[in-house]
Amino acid sequence: MKTRVTVFYKDSVFDPQGNTLANSLRRVGFTKVKGVRVGKVIDVEMDAENKDEAKRDLQKMCEQLLANPVIESFKYEVLES
Repeated sequence: MKTRVTVFYKDSVFDPQGNTLANSLRRVGFTKVKGVRVGKVIDVEMDAENKDEAKRDLQKMCEQLLANPVIESFKYEVLES
């Protein structure tokens, strides 16, 4: 089963890479850019009986290892069975 986890800094946490990219985009002419947030995408291929089991496992993976719950938020999805 193919799944995808997306991790971002929480809105209350300063994103230095996003800030740098936003400034750079404005400097090269994209003046309408108000802000950029940079995250990471983690594709996880797993053997799961069904989507519910996959989602339960993904939740645990994110809480225990893939995301830092103090400064990051995450979402996950099952792409295909």
